[in-house]
Amino acid sequence: MKIVIINSGSSSIKYQLIDMPANEVICSGMIDRIGLESSNFSYVTNTVKVEETLPIPNHKIGLQKISQLLMDEKVGVIESTLEIDAVGHRVVHGGSNFSNTVTITTEVKDKIRQLSDLAPLHNPANLEGINVAEEIFSTAKQVAVFDTAFHQTIPVVAHKYAIPNFLLTENKIRVYGFHGTSHKYVSEKAIHYLNENNNGKSSKIITIHLGNGCSMTAIKDGKSVDHTLGFAPMNGLIMGTRSGDIDQSVIFHMVNSLGYSLEAVNNLLQKQSGMLGLTGYSDLRDIESNAENGNTDCQLALDMNAYRIKKFIGSYAAVLNGLDAIIFTAGIGENSSYIRKLVCSEMDYFGLELDQKKNEIRSKEMREISTTKSRTKILVIPTNEEIEIANQVYELLLS
Repeated sequence: MKIVIINSGSSSIKYQLIDMPANEVICSGMIDRIGLESSNFSYVTNTVKVEETLPIPNHKIGLQKISQLLMDEKVGVIESTLEIDAVGHRVVHGGSNFSNTVTITTEVKDKIRQLSDLAPLHNPANLEGINVAEEIFSTAKQVAVFDTAFHQTIPVVAHKYAIPNFLLTENKIRVYGFHGTSHKYVSEKAIHYLNENNNGKSSKIITIHLGNGCSMTAIKDGKSVDHTLGFAPMNGLIMGTRSGDIDQSVIFHMVNSLGYSLEAVNNLLQKQSGMLGLTGYSDLRDIESNAENGNTDCQLALDMNAYRIKKFIGSYAAVLNGLDAIIFTAGIGENSSYIRKLVCSEMDYFGLELDQKKNEIRSKEMREISTTKSRTKILVIPTNEEIEIANQVYELLLS
């Protein structure tokens, strides 16, 4: 069974064509920096690697570029879209409506659209991916896998806000959690690794997903018990363009005293804040480069980023009543040795001791970067949301 996986992020598209149930990746690639003149495009098979830098203004153009190469006479891997059995889509916000993987219908798309207010940087991009895929792969089954599903195990003491009860019971306002496919995938890899090394004892881990969007999850014995993102994916950690945690009174002050409209505040906190607001850059590679060249705003932003992560490590270690491992994953978590160094410095109270040489190693494989004396393991586990989505799509189609 051939399944195309489309993971449309706020500024990127990751994709894979996977043969199931063998989990054989026929081709893969990604587009990042969507919306910029210098978007990066990659397309990789067992025999071909295509890399380009070109302007990709939106997700639709990006998906069309991907489909063209899949069927290209020289580098393509399929002759016809009829070969594709299913398309699995990552969808960020499923609200209280979707706790499981579902076949996409008109009603499902309508609900994803309605939930766009809660994930304005993501659900519209996810829906665009669905609409374009329906046109390109018209005979394939379209399936949605929701980021929020993995976090349905978060207990009420953690997912309920301290606001009037009816807002939960009637309006479903609660912590939903996001990046669920990533946190689930890397946590299962980590638990397997810990079991091999610790005789199968119960696990207490923190997964740290760092990309343009960022989140952390406290996971006990394989289940999500707390998470930094909440009702919508904009609180918690400092992100590429999102502010993360902020005192609510700042919002009221901006509206009531500074003359901002609610729409303007929302736009500022979602699209003009975070690392972009602090430095003028949203891509961490640019920020690290400028910090090395003496840009004090960029250096401060990196320090703030790491400080926020440290705060949540401390709080989640308390929630878990212990800590076996922390896991870095996603684009920044896997590739930025500097961020990992900042986060793990002066954390000996939690048993974290980083091996500086191991930390500098670049690899696409899972690796341990803590010292042999470190009581808490520090792991880098490349996420593969696409494989996780493919497994869930395959299971749905067989059921």
